[in-house]
Amino acid sequence: MPKEREAKATHARGPALVTVAQLSQFDEVIDVRSEGEFAEDHVPGAINCPVLDDGERARVGTLYKQQSSFEAKKIGAALVAANISRHLRERFLDRPREWRPLVYCWRGGSRSDAFAHVLHQVGWRAGRLDGGYRAYRRAVVAGLERLPRRLRLQVVCGLTGTGKSRLLRALRDAGGQVLDLEALAAHRGSVLGGLPEAPQPTQKMFESLVWKALAGFRRAQPVYLEAESRKIGALRVPEALIEAMRGGDCVVLEAPVAVRLQLLKHEYAHYLDHAESLIGRLECLAPLHGHAVIGKWKELALAQRWDRLIVDLLARHYDPAYTRSIARHYPALGRARHLELSDTGDAAFQALAQRCLAGDKAS
Repeated sequence: MPKEREAKATHARGPALVTVAQLSQFDEVIDVRSEGEFAEDHVPGAINCPVLDDGERARVGTLYKQQSSFEAKKIGAALVAANISRHLRERFLDRPREWRPLVYCWRGGSRSDAFAHVLHQVGWRAGRLDGGYRAYRRAVVAGLERLPRRLRLQVVCGLTGTGKSRLLRALRDAGGQVLDLEALAAHRGSVLGGLPEAPQPTQKMFESLVWKALAGFRRAQPVYLEAESRKIGALRVPEALIEAMRGGDCVVLEAPVAVRLQLLKHEYAHYLDHAESLIGRLECLAPLHGHAVIGKWKELALAQRWDRLIVDLLARHYDPAYTRSIARHYPALGRARHLELSDTGDAAFQALAQRCLAGDKAS
């Protein structure tokens, strides 16, 4: 009975105030900010249940400025109550009694308090994030500065088309710890690296995704990631992570040109199917190579002479640029392990992944 009385007393106090470090203790994270706020950034995995949508926030804000805080609060309270009722009815009626939701808004104030209070009154052990999104964002910024320096990074290097992303996926499938920055950024990192119908996340959302991945790694095991420049498409890689990568150990992946051709034609099939989109991107290289070279590449693309075009792009642009950059920024390259990719099949990547992981255990 004492435990039962303690549980009742705890419930009577209302939703628990929790910290960012306690996020993983909850079954579901509910972001009650507007859809616009949510789109810019949110806790990875959170669902959006606005208590005021973008239009309603604007309406309440206008009332606050043009009439009074009292009038704004009256309308705001009615809208909040209606929206909470709708979310409860449409999204949460199937949740069991043991369900533990965590609610947050911008500052951990009235929006999340109202939503968490209703969930708490139903009987769920709801929590409210102390400080809201602002506290979460501060934790992300601090974590991106601190976490990379605690990890043992293994940086996968290699010329364009040697299958670095495929190796990372094989390493993850084999049980290795992998930080795939290009997957998180929805971009392959080069001028031709944009993914069709997959827009990049915002800078803050990218940082949230990187932070979540870094926070989940075990310090005793290495973390594999691809050598990257400071920007992946339009997104900046956190500075502390760049510094840690450039101080880490390296693994060099090599492959003959024939293998690289097959991998690149597979990865960039969307350009092969729509030559006009490739031609548009090639214009970005004109300041580096001149209009005569770009004109030649356009002719090859229009004629669908893909092997000739890819080999020329590698020889003239990608390989020289990558070789200069990697030698300048990765001092551990000279003592790196070298892996040779013999073909494009999954078995070849699985074998290389096993060699990597076996080498880590041996060391």
